[in-house]
Amino acid sequence: MTDTQQSEQQSEQQSEHSTRGSYVTGGKEFTRDTQYIETRITRDGADGYPVEAGRYRLIAARACPWANRTIIVRRLLGLEDAISLGTPGPTHDSRSWTFDLDPDGKDPVLGIERLQEAFFKRDPDYSRGITVPAVVDTTTGAVVTNNFPQITLDFSGEWKDFHREGAPDLYPEALREEIDTVNKRVFTEVNNGVYRCGFAGSQEAYDAAYDRLFTALDWLEERLTNQRFLVGDTITEADVRLFTTLVRFDPVYHGHFKCNRNKLTEMPALWGYARDLFQTPGFGDTIDFEQIKQHYYIVHEDINPTGIVPKGPDLAGWTTPHGRESLGGRPFGDGTPPAAV
Repeated sequence: MTDTQQSEQQSEQQSEHSTRGSYVTGGKEFTRDTQYIETRITRDGADGYPVEAGRYRLIAARACPWANRTIIVRRLLGLEDAISLGTPGPTHDSRSWTFDLDPDGKDPVLGIERLQEAFFKRDPDYSRGITVPAVVDTTTGAVVTNNFPQITLDFSGEWKDFHREGAPDLYPEALREEIDTVNKRVFTEVNNGVYRCGFAGSQEAYDAAYDRLFTALDWLEERLTNQRFLVGDTITEADVRLFTTLVRFDPVYHGHFKCNRNKLTEMPALWGYARDLFQTPGFGDTIDFEQIKQHYYIVHEDINPTGIVPKGPDLAGWTTPHGRESLGGRPFGDGTPPAAV
């Protein structure tokens, strides 16, 4: 086969599995599919999957905000030795995330090229989205769960026997009601709100999503003006969930998703809060801005058909002093930060 023929064949394959039409539906508001595999890994193994060190592999792309949460929580709690990590590359087609960053393009533990192989081992007729994060049972090669909100909560609760010494309590009993309330609004209006802007199928849908997003960001700006963290005096699950959206705001959501009333850097409390977390061990050291930009600008053909990835913005500000210590609070409470990467 000549180089020209090979190039044409690759182009046809890419076209066949294009993401075009996967995200934006003309005339409609974006609605996220929230039906996930809800099987849980628990101490009592009630769903058939007991907590067991070394048995499960977390598949989480650094580019994805939902997956980024699990990487952060795994690191904060010190679960690296108990739960291994596989990281797909930043881009995918309509079929699945791929392990193109690994030697030979295969996950070194699971031996698969595409995450969909693990979903099909669980259910050969699986027809929903092949999403990250996903936890895979290495003894069978099948996905256990991709229910991202529950995965991190279970890391905090069900995997407690494997937490490192000094691990923070990210979901303290006394604050759970408030954390749940804050998380619900942050998810609907901010985490998912940026997507409702970016994937809006009409001007009306976009305008409504834009207004809802910035109403919520103004609420957060006010809330964080006089308190260091979202709930209580230490980092919690709520901070993890908000951070992964904020860290992507200026590099991606402001331009790519048209969330452009203002930049994160123009909201003093939120910008200081985001930098505070970024500079906290376990947060910023999980971030790869280049992969983040590649994912959104290349994969979302509906809104960026050229696939051109912007060079900016300047990211130097993330490491500048934030001054949030003056508000009190200690990120890890009586615990300790995780060791350096």
